[in-house]
Amino acid sequence: MWKPLASAVALALCLSTGPAPLAAQQSVSPPGDVPWGAYDPNGDFTNDPVPVIEHLFLPWEDVYLPSLNEADAYAQAHHRALLITLEPWTWSRSERNTAQHLRNGIAAGDYDANMRQICTVMGSLKSNVTLRWAHEMEDKSGQFIWSGWPPKDYISAFQRMITICRKAAPSIRIMWSPMGEPGLEDYYPGDDYVDVVGISVFGLQAWDQAKFSHDRSYVEVMGPKYERAARFGKPVVVAELGYSGSQAYVDAWEKSVRVTRPEYPNLVGVVYYDQREVYPWPEGFGLPDWRINSRVIK
Repeated sequence: MWKPLASAVALALCLSTGPAPLAAQQSVSPPGDVPWGAYDPNGDFTNDPVPVIEHLFLPWEDVYLPSLNEADAYAQAHHRALLITLEPWTWSRSERNTAQHLRNGIAAGDYDANMRQICTVMGSLKSNVTLRWAHEMEDKSGQFIWSGWPPKDYISAFQRMITICRKAAPSIRIMWSPMGEPGLEDYYPGDDYVDVVGISVFGLQAWDQAKFSHDRSYVEVMGPKYERAARFGKPVVVAELGYSGSQAYVDAWEKSVRVTRPEYPNLVGVVYYDQREVYPWPEGFGLPDWRINSRVIK
């Protein structure tokens, strides 16, 4: 179990399985001391000795389970822990991708065997594993079929799935991961079902200028989200981080995101989302590109 108020150093020791590889070290990570990781489908952090967390996204249907073993081998070779975001839908086009189908199916036990099978594989991995299931549940954009449910329905589903997963994989940690928006507390499933709280922190300069009439800093965006997440007394991780804008905007975020701050005592890790957005931001802001080689707007 995660311990409340765990230090960033303690998390790094827990996540890392040894010293960084000696060959071909090349850091592209921001400066600082907060433990760092990435969702890195483009391989930008492959030769970077700094990350201690490797983030994966998987659907829980139509998933190729041996890919978890491949990810485990990669994480072991790079001395990283695994953060696995398991999305309760299929990535293929299907009538199964409706909120009603998912909600009713979980309540009826239709997904129990599916969850058990995936978690059994997770429990067999050699890496330290944290499971992030059905994230950003308070999001109102319509992106996810598990978001915006009546809180009691979401909590019941979360508790059911995590109970199954812990029986199949008792050594893994569980992350409950809202966006960090007001009202997130309504979806909290309880201390017994959560080891660590994740939040999502994104900085898009065009959005800032249109909505706030100024460039928001990392601290300005992070502060209220952190406060809402930290109230549960669990360690907090920025499970998804991205920023895009002018060179000055990106540089300002880059210099801030790994700084240890006394106002964030529960913060134990930050994980970058090194990919182009897959769901349009509202009001015509398109698909922001968070990739480290593309996030500066010329």
